[in-house]
Amino acid sequence: MWNRVLDTSLRRLVGTGTLTVVDAEGSARTYGAGDAPQVTVHLKDPDLAQKLLRNPDLALGEAYMDGRLTIEGDDLPGFMELLLMNRGDGRTIPAIQANLALRQMLRRAAQTNPLPRAQANVAHHYDISQALYDLFLDADLNYSCAYFRHPDDTLETAQAQKKAHIAAKLRLEPDMRVFDIGCGWGGMALTLARDHGARVLGVTLSEEQHRVASRRVQEAGLAERIELRLADYRTVTGSFDRVVSVGMFEHVGVPHYREYFSHVRDRLTEEGVALIHTIGRYTPPGSTSPWITKYIFPGGYVPALSEVMAAVERERLWTTDVEVWRLHYAETLLKWRERFEANIDAVREMFDERFCRMWRYYLVASEMSFRHYNQVVFQLQLARRQDAVPLTRDYLYR
Repeated sequence: MWNRVLDTSLRRLVGTGTLTVVDAEGSARTYGAGDAPQVTVHLKDPDLAQKLLRNPDLALGEAYMDGRLTIEGDDLPGFMELLLMNRGDGRTIPAIQANLALRQMLRRAAQTNPLPRAQANVAHHYDISQALYDLFLDADLNYSCAYFRHPDDTLETAQAQKKAHIAAKLRLEPDMRVFDIGCGWGGMALTLARDHGARVLGVTLSEEQHRVASRRVQEAGLAERIELRLADYRTVTGSFDRVVSVGMFEHVGVPHYREYFSHVRDRLTEEGVALIHTIGRYTPPGSTSPWITKYIFPGGYVPALSEVMAAVERERLWTTDVEVWRLHYAETLLKWRERFEANIDAVREMFDERFCRMWRYYLVASEMSFRHYNQVVFQLQLARRQDAVPLTRDYLYR
């Protein structure tokens, strides 16, 4: 019965591209228009059809991780491209709709992030192994969307351009105090202190990030300009000329949006400016894939602009600029994936084959979500005063 229901569902779902599915008994069925991308998958588990229909996102990711779903030529990019092209075109099936409806009902509970849970969520992803991130990030360890001014930009060039673009929006002057919410491995703090003369306080909940970033600050001779704390942003007091937060807002959780922007406002001086850089969705508010929640980012969520701005408006902040980056993160993820695959043997030695397949699935699914589904990047420039920044964007491109 489940195979028949899956067959009906795939005929409804796949309108673009060509998908051939070979079940555990060796029977093959083909779906789609006969055009590219053309992908063949093998379902090794006789119960996989039932699992896919009960919880599509989780079952698909786990089946690929475990080798219970294999793809000819291991063409995971082609497979994810095909699925997300069709989802991006609005095609769906009852199993997906039912799962989305249930996730939407439970999303506020899933995204509640009090301090102990926030610490555990961060440790799950960022404290697994510094050596892993060294293998696929740029030399400055930027784990967020790069800014590609030209198609042939290297990852290092594009990440430097991202930081320069953010610094321009912050309109820094020497000795300004900057609060870096979610400082990661210290790349932004080092740039703002070294290149712009800022005095930076950075916070992270990751012990590994704090250890590495602190070492980098000492090696750069910037300890007098940069202070890094292993702390939640909600514990910081005092006033800052600038607030910057890159790739951290995705971990805040919808129930905490007003709390987050309240802290941003309270930390800013009267003339202060904040720059918030976050992954977002161009569709209405939604929920997080259960596979992503279980294996990659527990407590994480990619917001719609509407729910972000609803919180901003209630905290009496001026929105002085909003910028949307579309394919920049797809290109960033492609660069990361290429480096990850080039170092796959080293990753396998650190972990195992299942981890390698899990991380590949994460990178590929994320990339294709930016190329073909609903993900973008938002940059919000916020201020306490209407005249805190110039009236035009000319200052960004001089």
